[in-house]
Amino acid sequence: MKLLQALCPLVFLLACSTSNASVLQDACKSFAAKHPETGYYAYCIKFFQADKGSGSADKRGLAAIAVKITGAAAKSTAQHIAALRASEKDTKRLAGLKDCSEVYSQAVDQTGVAAKGIASATPRGRADAVTALSAVEDAPGTCEQGFQDLGVPSPLASEDAEFRKEASIALSVTEAL
Repeated sequence: MKLLQALCPLVFLLACSTSNASVLQDACKSFAAKHPETGYYAYCIKFFQADKGSGSADKRGLAAIAVKITGAAAKSTAQHIAALRASEKDTKRLAGLKDCSEVYSQAVDQTGVAAKGIASATPRGRADAVTALSAVEDAPGTCEQGFQDLGVPSPLASEDAEFRKEASIALSVTEAL
């Protein structure tokens, strides 16, 4: 009997961590179901592995983590754009980079809005977060469209594609709250 009493807390902890791992798996399955391309489930799992807390997070925690990762990616992309702008000589590409700089700066701001909305744990906060993340998800497309309109190749194509996936995960997980 004492052995059983001693094992109960351990069994509970294991059940909780399995349950939270299931939350992560369910979130990534849901995200992958929205994208017919293959590999999105594995991409989602890998995305969350960037934060140790994701394996034990609940839905709200996953949304907060996704927004944090996406915000960091937006900042990193904005810094990369600034570096490209500093060395760019072509006026068309420079104009495209300027527009992308503005778009990613707004994305950084919007991830902050989303984080506050998620943290509030209110229906209004969730709605604000979803709206903000929808704008964040549009950032890479807007950036790429600018280069297309200018008739020059984008130096950010791969980064934009990656960021779009990251923002999509953040939006998907937040919508599920």
